[in-house]
Amino acid sequence: MRTEDVLAAIATGLWRWDNARGTVSLDGEAARLLGLPAEPVVLPEVAVRSRFHPVDWNEINGIVNLAVAEDTLAEARLRIMDEDGRVLRTVRSRSKPVERRTPEGRVDYELIGTIQEIAEPQPGTTAAHTPITGDWRRSREAFLLDAGRALAEARSTAEVLRVAASLSMPGFNPDGLAVFGAAGERLSVIGHHGHDPGDEGPFAEMRLDTDYPAAEVVRTGRAIYLPSPEDYKRRFPATWPLARRFDRTSWAFLPLIVAGRTMGAWMAAFKHPVSFSPDERSVLTTVARMLAQALQRAGVAESERELTTGLQRSMMPQLGPEIPGMSLAARYVPTGGGLQVGGDWYDMIPLPSGRFALVIGDVQGHDVRAAGLMGQLRIAVRAYASEGHRPDAVLSRASRFLAGLCSSQDPADSGAAPVSWGDADFQSPRFATCLYVECDPRTGVLEVARAGHPEPAVRMTDGTVLMRSTAGGLPLGIVPDTDYPTTRFTLEPGETMMLCTDGLIETGGHDLDTGWARLRAILESEPSPSAEPEDGHLEKLADLLVQAVHGPSSHHTTGPLADRREDDIAVVLLCRESAECGRGTTAAHPARPARRTMLTVAQAEPERIAGARQQVRELLHDWGDAEQLDAAVLMVSEMVTNVLTHTDGDALLAAEAVGELGARRLRIEVSDGSDELPHKRQPGEMASSGRGVLLMEMLADSWGVDPRGEGKCIWFELYERAKPDPDPDALD
Repeated sequence: MRTEDVLAAIATGLWRWDNARGTVSLDGEAARLLGLPAEPVVLPEVAVRSRFHPVDWNEINGIVNLAVAEDTLAEARLRIMDEDGRVLRTVRSRSKPVERRTPEGRVDYELIGTIQEIAEPQPGTTAAHTPITGDWRRSREAFLLDAGRALAEARSTAEVLRVAASLSMPGFNPDGLAVFGAAGERLSVIGHHGHDPGDEGPFAEMRLDTDYPAAEVVRTGRAIYLPSPEDYKRRFPATWPLARRFDRTSWAFLPLIVAGRTMGAWMAAFKHPVSFSPDERSVLTTVARMLAQALQRAGVAESERELTTGLQRSMMPQLGPEIPGMSLAARYVPTGGGLQVGGDWYDMIPLPSGRFALVIGDVQGHDVRAAGLMGQLRIAVRAYASEGHRPDAVLSRASRFLAGLCSSQDPADSGAAPVSWGDADFQSPRFATCLYVECDPRTGVLEVARAGHPEPAVRMTDGTVLMRSTAGGLPLGIVPDTDYPTTRFTLEPGETMMLCTDGLIETGGHDLDTGWARLRAILESEPSPSAEPEDGHLEKLADLLVQAVHGPSSHHTTGPLADRREDDIAVVLLCRESAECGRGTTAAHPARPARRTMLTVAQAEPERIAGARQQVRELLHDWGDAEQLDAAVLMVSEMVTNVLTHTDGDALLAAEAVGELGARRLRIEVSDGSDELPHKRQPGEMASSGRGVLLMEMLADSWGVDPRGEGKCIWFELYERAKPDPDPDALD
């Protein structure tokens, strides 16, 4: 016996609904159940649709969409109607949606399933009446909870309108929506769905005294329900011609009320008849209230975003005109506290001398006052620099300015009212860190003054990154009269200098050391040997540095690189242009450029000897022989200490490493202003000094002393002995 015969014997029909073609295939039993002749037939969708109750037809769309999304069976109870609108029978449909891809590439579905008549309980019996959509259909309470959550999460007016358009109301889903806003005596369309672009034209600017349902709803604050076109035409004959062309059957206009004020109206239009029962009106009213509150929240949030974005743009200057021989890139990422602007800033200032200054700083705090102080301090620094003051003088004046700006007077001394906690915090002293760099674009000479700020980092042409040890003073605003020593060094062609605030270093639970290690890995990354220089590489490097801390730029990104807005971030990159600017070498077998660094250790700063040792270690981070590296660090420490101990001047350290990896020559020179030459001693076993020359003879491959006019230079050289691991590409 055939499957069709078995199903017919148990009064079960088969159907196949092709949504792409708009056709429905029925076997004889299915055709009979739909009130058609009992024979197989293929009908257009509209012919089958006319056999179902309009409410059931509307709900089955949501059932099928849910089944497609969850890959489950679509089950529904459907009422079959005759040509006079009477209910013939109730059937149960069980079908499986199967996705199909049309020739145009659009994804559609095909329903394949069964249809079977079911008996309805008779009046007076105890059998419960099953809902038309089956037991699995979500209750209206669940729908309202879902709608409330979705509207609460919308952060803009556009998102609110998208959520409102996607709401699938149980039993009477509208296919046309419009939101009207009231401003003065005018009614305007804020957004719409289910209409073509331009359809809102006649309703865009409408007077509130117009004979239109939305206008009357705003005037009276009461909802209007129009179950049929006849009701619409009878109540609003003047605007019926405007609504008739949209081919709708029922309309609901509800007020959008917030805090007792009607801010607009919401229209829900239906192509199928809706009677607007008390239950349906209750659902529509609840959705309208949630929609009004969501629109108000979105409007406030958009105003705040517009305000903070404008404030941020006004406080964050552009880097200005192009500088011959130099490339610049900068980034600013505010904290996630909601203000979207904080106390970090950067600036580029043209100077009267033809040079330019780079400034980066961080005012204590992430609140409104920090942002205000940042703006005032940035203007003050720009003014002092534009007057032609040297870097140390600019920071000294800025420190006095901030100290005076933050000084507060005790209200008790002036008889004023007591200061509340919030006011006291607003008047409390603040400090700021700052790094000021004056640059000569012709020679690459940089003069740096630092006020408690992280030191600059320099990426050399071969990719090596050094922390440039610079002299510094207290943060601005702590002690008004503070001196800020200046450090001078040269940015060689192809080298890139990075200035940043501590947010780039310490975000994500890092301290100063681990944060620098994370950034060094980004700065030292080189393109493949076959890569060609490309435009905008400095901008890409700035993006990579920020992404190393934040990951993708989204608060909603999950995973180990989720966006972290713990502290403001400002970063500035300066590159002295060459073919390898900020990228490392790109030739297949490049002649490795020399690495050089210089450092001054003053008599009053013996603690910088540790910085000199660290500078040498960073310069030789890939040296092949670890024992040679330790020897070089030991000799540098001995040479600089001898200068500070036996002379009255400062020690100038210069280090240079040249040659190919594994065969390099290291030369380190320490210069001072004394003419007294070192000489070999024979220290006793318990002597605490006198071993410097002996160490040089034992550890250095060569060494010597060169008189240099006023003073001398002590130097030593080491030749790399161990070769690094072979390049895997060279073995191919």
